[in-house]
Amino acid sequence: MNDFLNQIELVGDWLTSSQQWRGDDGIPNRLAEHLTYSGISLVFATLIGLTFGLLVGHTGRGAFAVASVANLARAIPTFGLVVLVVTVAGLSTTPVLVALVALAVPPILINTFEGVRGVDPDTRDAARGMGMTGWEVLLKVEVPMALPLILLGLRVAAIQVVATATVAAYPGLGGLGRFIVDGLARNNYELVIGGSAVVVMLALVVQAVFTALRRVVVSPGLQPSATKS
Repeated sequence: MNDFLNQIELVGDWLTSSQQWRGDDGIPNRLAEHLTYSGISLVFATLIGLTFGLLVGHTGRGAFAVASVANLARAIPTFGLVVLVVTVAGLSTTPVLVALVALAVPPILINTFEGVRGVDPDTRDAARGMGMTGWEVLLKVEVPMALPLILLGLRVAAIQVVATATVAAYPGLGGLGRFIVDGLARNNYELVIGGSAVVVMLALVVQAVFTALRRVVVSPGLQPSATKS
């Protein structure tokens, strides 16, 4: 218990130190870098995951490929993927973004696919019976009903990206992971714990944002169905 309280005190002292809030190595600058990597990665992953998830879920073609991609992604270690991409493509921002996109696509893809495919067939038939085209059925029926799972996939991907973007520091780039890498290199325990705490807090903020978003955009009757990950 004393060790835990000491760690909490270290984090508090580190966060409240004015030195941590200015300069290129300060929290605001590192946080901006981290959010930039995370945001760009999530945008590209969302475009890829949603497009293919909606297409495969609506048509039913390529379901085996979706499952294969999801299973393969779970078996790839984050750090190993970053190192591999950096080794092949060289040290720059692009390899890190490619690795983060590759890690974020599967939860978005599989949840979007499962959400659309899980729509009651009778509901689809009723929509078609009303004269809706395939695109109208997708956009007006399937997407709204699949929205809880789609948002869940986005939330999982966002938290995963925010948490794993710390690896961007290993190949020499910035972000909040810089605190952890530099702290380990200098044997600075306070820096490691403080940087880790900021990453955890950022992940909690992302979690809260998506929880609030779900309450706003998802019909109350559909929210209990958002339990699959």
